[in-house]
Amino acid sequence: MDAKFEGLKEILRGADGLLVAFSGGVDSTFLLKTAHMVLGDRAVGVTASSPTAPPGELEAARALAGLIGCRHITIDSHELDNPSFVQNPVNRCYFCKDELYRICCWQADQLGLSTVVDGTNLDDLKDHRPGLKAAKEWRIRHPLVEARMTKEEIRRYSRDLELPSWDKPAIACLSSRFPYGTEINVERLQKIAACERALQELHFREFRVRYHGEVARIEVATEEIDRLLDRETREAIVERFKEIGFTFVSLDLQGYRTGSMNESLRNKIA
Repeated sequence: MDAKFEGLKEILRGADGLLVAFSGGVDSTFLLKTAHMVLGDRAVGVTASSPTAPPGELEAARALAGLIGCRHITIDSHELDNPSFVQNPVNRCYFCKDELYRICCWQADQLGLSTVVDGTNLDDLKDHRPGLKAAKEWRIRHPLVEARMTKEEIRRYSRDLELPSWDKPAIACLSSRFPYGTEINVERLQKIAACERALQELHFREFRVRYHGEVARIEVATEEIDRLLDRETREAIVERFKEIGFTFVSLDLQGYRTGSMNESLRNKIA
């Protein structure tokens, strides 16, 4: 470990108690582990349970919290009750994070914890992140940003701490699978979740299934495209996706990349 890690521990040590918004991803797992190292029982993880969570992520978060040995609380999230979220505007993430931080701040008050933090890192500041506005409004701190930590560094520190999440692919809520302006509802989320579960069962590592009405557009890591195009695998995917309810199944030849739904925004700006 180096000076940045020591700096992070100093930042966390300055809090009387911390509630960590804990998704079970690389960043929040590393943050919760470090907070628990520094603060012990005064560091608590809170995970929102929602239909927008990718399949298996809630269970993974519970397992990681158990490995860390910290207190972990799961609370239902109700962003789908908000018409502003359901309509899926370009700032949709704001409404999702607003609900998450509302839950976290309420829970922190119940537990007598003075500070709520999340796993935002330095690289996150470069992307389209409307949720940062909600974080500012709820006074959520970003210790990884304060410690000037990048994603690559967080993965390295996580590996040094022997966290199994160190090389976990990036995750994002299922609402990110829908083009802006396409309504989000439970039925559509369940279809996308079922498709992504099918790819998990076929042992694909990095992927997204994007919703385009009757069309499911698959993104997989470029090194996995050839395996997906294997006849037996391809036919199994098509059959399963059609059972789930899609009429057409397509493969994005550009491969998986985070935030691909934001590409249309960048093109408009350009």
